[in-house]
Amino acid sequence: MNDEPLAIERLAEKVRAALQSADLDAYRELLDPAVRWGPPGDQVSGCHSRDEVLAWYRRGHASGVRADVVETVVIQDKILVGLKVRSSAAAPESGGELSRWQVLTVVDGRVKDIRGFEERATAVDHMR
Repeated sequence: MNDEPLAIERLAEKVRAALQSADLDAYRELLDPAVRWGPPGDQVSGCHSRDEVLAWYRRGHASGVRADVVETVVIQDKILVGLKVRSSAAAPESGGELSRWQVLTVVDGRVKDIRGFEERATAVDHMR
């Protein structure tokens, strides 16, 4: 019996809880030390380690950015995380709220890669 799909579902629940509560200590435990984060197809820019990813979140939080997790969907080894991101500087025409999606790739029980998307359909396509 393959327990991997269940393990990824559990990981998705932990990701959701950590991001929703902005608990970076809990999120740290879910990330591979060499996790990469950036735009799709770009392996150069962005974050190249767990510490860099967490520093990015800390800077955002310190500047007033907040996010609500609106969905998590597991497809094979990937987790789609849908976010409503709020900031007084973001999208004034929409009341300071933006929809964003992240695709997290899981390897050996931890998040190894994170890609950010502005459109849900593009994020879902990236998961296939």
